[in-house]
Amino acid sequence: MTTPLPRVVRAPAVRPAPSVLPRLARRRIALTALVTALALVAVLVLSAAVGQFPLSPEQILASLLRRAGLASADPSQAFADGALWNVRLPRLVLGALVGAALGVAGALMQGVFGNPLAEPGVVGVSSGCAVGAAAAIVLHVDVLGSLTVPAAAFVAGIAVTALVYALSRARGRTRVLTLVLTGIAVTAVANAAIAFLVFLADAASRDQIVFWQLGSLNGATWTAVGTVLPFLVAGLVGAFASARGLDLLALGETAARHVGLRVEGLRVVVILCVALLTAAAVAYAGVIAFVGLIVPHLFRLLVGPAHRALVPLSAVGGALLVSASDVAARTVVPFADLPIGMFTALVGGPVFFVLVRRTLAGGSGGSGGR
Repeated sequence: MTTPLPRVVRAPAVRPAPSVLPRLARRRIALTALVTALALVAVLVLSAAVGQFPLSPEQILASLLRRAGLASADPSQAFADGALWNVRLPRLVLGALVGAALGVAGALMQGVFGNPLAEPGVVGVSSGCAVGAAAAIVLHVDVLGSLTVPAAAFVAGIAVTALVYALSRARGRTRVLTLVLTGIAVTAVANAAIAFLVFLADAASRDQIVFWQLGSLNGATWTAVGTVLPFLVAGLVGAFASARGLDLLALGETAARHVGLRVEGLRVVVILCVALLTAAAVAYAGVIAFVGLIVPHLFRLLVGPAHRALVPLSAVGGALLVSASDVAARTVVPFADLPIGMFTALVGGPVFFVLVRRTLAGGSGGSGGR
C-alpha cells in the first residue's frame, strides 16, 4: 500500500503592498508642489508690494477687484493702480514665465542627456541669442522698434540651435556626445563674435550688451508678455508631451527602442522645445544663468526622476527662483535695478559645485554615452 505523500500547504506569500510606495511618492510630490506653489504666490505678492512706491496687500487686492469690475473705482488710488498694472504686474508675470521656461528647459536637457549637469546652454541657444542681441545693439538696428533686440535674439538663438543639431548629425542619427561637443564648439565661436561686437560698440552699446548678458526684467511690458507667451506655451506643451518618452529614455536607448520609442524623434522634439523655451526667455530677460541647472536637479532629489512630475515642478520652481531673484535685484540696493543673473549665480554657483562633487563621488563621469 502506497503511503500518500503529505500535502504541502503553502503559506500565502507576504507581499509588500504595491500601492504603498506609489502612495508615498504621490504624497511627496503633492506636498512638494503645494509648498513650492505657496512660496511662489508669496513671492509674487511681495514682488507686487515692494518698490519705490510700496503697496500693501489690501491695496493690491482692491486694485485687482477694481480691474475685474468687482469693486467701485477709487480716484485716490489711481497712482497705485498705475504702478501695479503698468510696471509691477508685467514684470512679475514676465519673470514667472521666464523662470518657468528656463526650469522646464533644464529638466528636458537633463532628461535627454541623462546627466544632471546638463543645462539649456549646451546646445548653444543662449550664446546664439546673445549674438543676435549684441548685433542688433551694436548695428543700431531698429526695424521693429522696441521689439528689435528681442526678435534678433530669438531668431539667432533658434538658428544657432538648428546649426548645432545639423552639424552633430551623422548617418541619420545624433549622438549625445557629438551634440555636446558641437555645442561647445559653436558656443566658443559665438562668444568670439560677441567679443568682437563688444570691441566695435560704443560705450553706451557696450554697457547695454553687458547688462543684457547678466539678465534683467527692467522695462518689462504687457507687450513683451503677450509676445513671449505663445512660444512659451508651445514649448511647455511639447515638454509635457515628451515627459513619458524621457522616462523611457532613462532606461537606455536600446531598451527604449525595444518598447517602441522613437529616440531620434524624441530628441528632435525635446531640442526644439528647449530652443523655443530658452530663446523666448532669453530674448526679453537676457542670459539668466543656473536656473535650468539647479532647479530640475533639486526637484529630482526631492521627488525622484519621473518627468511627469519633474517637468511641472521645474516650471513652478524656476518661476519661484527668478521671481525671488528679481525681488532681491530691486530691493538690495535702494533706487537701483541690479542684474538678476547676479543673484541666480550666487545660488547656482555653490549648488553647481555640490553637484560636481556628487558626480565625482558617485563615479559618474557624464551621460554614459547615450
